[in-house]
Amino acid sequence: MRTSPQEQAPPHGPTGLAARALAPDLARGLMLLAIAFAHAPLFVVDVDRGSAVANEIAGFFHLLFVHNHARPMFAFLFGYALVQLLERQLRRGNDWVGVRKLQRRRGWWLVAIGFIHVAVLVPIDILAVYGMAGVLLAGMLRAKDSTLLWTAGISLLPATLVVGFAMWLAMSQNISPYAMGSIAADDRGIGEMFLARLQGWPYALALGVISVVPGVVAGMWAARRRILDEPARNRRFLVRTVAITTVLSVVGSVPAGLIQAGVWARPSGVAVWIVALAQPLTGYLGGIGMAAIIGLIAIAAVRRRGRLTTTIEALGQRSMSLYLFQSTVFIAVFHPYGLGLQDDLGLVGALGVAAATWLISLVIADVMRRIGHRGPAEILLRRLAYRQ
Repeated sequence: MRTSPQEQAPPHGPTGLAARALAPDLARGLMLLAIAFAHAPLFVVDVDRGSAVANEIAGFFHLLFVHNHARPMFAFLFGYALVQLLERQLRRGNDWVGVRKLQRRRGWWLVAIGFIHVAVLVPIDILAVYGMAGVLLAGMLRAKDSTLLWTAGISLLPATLVVGFAMWLAMSQNISPYAMGSIAADDRGIGEMFLARLQGWPYALALGVISVVPGVVAGMWAARRRILDEPARNRRFLVRTVAITTVLSVVGSVPAGLIQAGVWARPSGVAVWIVALAQPLTGYLGGIGMAAIIGLIAIAAVRRRGRLTTTIEALGQRSMSLYLFQSTVFIAVFHPYGLGLQDDLGLVGALGVAAATWLISLVIADVMRRIGHRGPAEILLRRLAYRQ
C-alpha cells in the first residue's frame, strides 16, 4: 500500500503524522486553549471591566487552573517530545552525537523564530524559551533517571522563586497578576512598542528558561516510560498522578484566589509571600496533572475516534503555527491599530476572545489536515533543523 508524503519520513528526518501517538498531540491541542486563556487577559487595559461577579468568578477559575499552570504543561510536553525525537532518530540508525546536534540545532532555530515573534508581534513568547531550554538540556537526554528527578526537584526552587516573586509583587501592591504582566498597547505607537519588546526580550528569555526547566526534565522522565504514548498500560499511574496533582494544585491556588477576590482582605506580609510561592509551586503539579488527565481521556478517544478528537489532534500536530496565529489574532482584536477592544473588554471578555480564537484554530487545523498540510511554522522548522 502506498503512503502519502506526509506519512513518509526519511531515515534521519522527522516523523510522519500518521506514526504519532494520540495522547501527546491531543494534549498539545488542548494546551493551546490553556495558553490562549493565559495570554488573552494580558492584552486588555482593565480586567475589571464588565460584570464584577463574572470577572471575579473567572479570575478565581483562572488562578486555580490556568495562571502558572499552562506554562508547566507546555514545558512537560516539550520535554516529552525531546525524548520522542531521540528515540525515533536512534531507531532509524542515527547516533547519539548526531541526535544531540539535531536537538540543539532545532533549539537554536526555535530561539530565532521566537525572537522574530517578539520583534514583529508580541513580547510574550514561549518558542525561544523552550528552544533555549532544548539547547541547554539536550545533553541530559541520556542522563540517569535519578539525575533527571534530582534536576527537576532542585530546579523547582529557583523556578518557583522567579514566578513567585512576580506573584508577590502584584499581591503586595493589591493589583491583579494580569495588570502586573499587562502588555496592552495603551496609547503607545508601533515604534515605541517595538523597542520595548526588544529591550525586554533577553530578560524574559532568561527568566523563562529558569521557570520551565522542572517541567521539561519531568517530561523527559515521563517519556522514557511512555506514559502518554501508552496511556492504557499506565492507567493506574495516571489516575494516581491526576488525583494527587489536582488536589495539591487546587489547595495551593485557593489562597491566592481568595486574596485576589478580596475575601481574604488583609493578609500579613509573611502570608502574602507564602501564598505567592505556593500558587506557582503547586501550579507546576497542576500543569503536569492536566497532561495526565488528557492521557486518561486518550484511552477512550483511541477506541472511539470522533470528529472532535481528530480535530484536536490535528491542532496539536500544528501547535507552533497556531500558537503564532493566536498572537496575530490578539493583536488584531485588542490593539488600537486593530479592532481596539483593549479598552472595552475585561477578564471575561478576554477569555471569550481566547476561546473563540481556539475554536477558529480548530477549524484551520482541520482544513490543514484534510489537504495534507503540516503547518507553515512546522514546515519551516523542519527544513531548517534537518538541513544537512
